[in-house]
Amino acid sequence: MIETIKKLEIKELTTLTEMMAQLETIKYLYPKMSLEQYEALLQEMLPHNYKQVAVFEDGECVGITGYWFGTKLWCGKFIEIDNFVVHPDHRSKGIGKHISDYINSKAEELGCVSIVLDAYTNNFPAHRFYYNQGFGPKGFHFVKILNADGLN
Repeated sequence: MIETIKKLEIKELTTLTEMMAQLETIKYLYPKMSLEQYEALLQEMLPHNYKQVAVFEDGECVGITGYWFGTKLWCGKFIEIDNFVVHPDHRSKGIGKHISDYINSKAEELGCVSIVLDAYTNNFPAHRFYYNQGFGPKGFHFVKILNADGLN
C-alpha cells in the first residue's frame, strides 16, 4: 500500500490577486461574501498594513487569516489577527497552530509587544483554541451596529 504524504506550505499573501484567489476558504467564515464585496473590502484594507497568511495542502488553501500591524497607546506595536478560518475538513490537524506560530514569529520579527484578536462570544471552539495558543481576555470589544445590512 502506498500512502500519499500531503505537503503543507505556509505563504504570506500581500497582493489583491493572491487574496482574491482564496475567497472560497474565506466563505467558510462569511458564506454570503461575494467576489465583488471581497475585492472592494480588500482594496480598502490593503493600504492600512493588511496582509494574509494562508496554509496550502497540495496547492489547496486549507487555512487563512488576515492580520494588521500598527501601534496603539495602550500596547505599543501590535499585530491584530483578523478573520482566522480553517477549512472544516482540515480542522484539528494543526493547521491553526501552524498559522498561529507564523503570526507569533512575524510579531517578534516586527518588534511587536502583543498580538490581539477578537472572537465572537459564542464561538467556544475558537476560545479554546486561542487559550491553548497563550491568548487570554484583556477586556471587552464593544460594538455599536449602525447598519446591520452592512455586516457579513
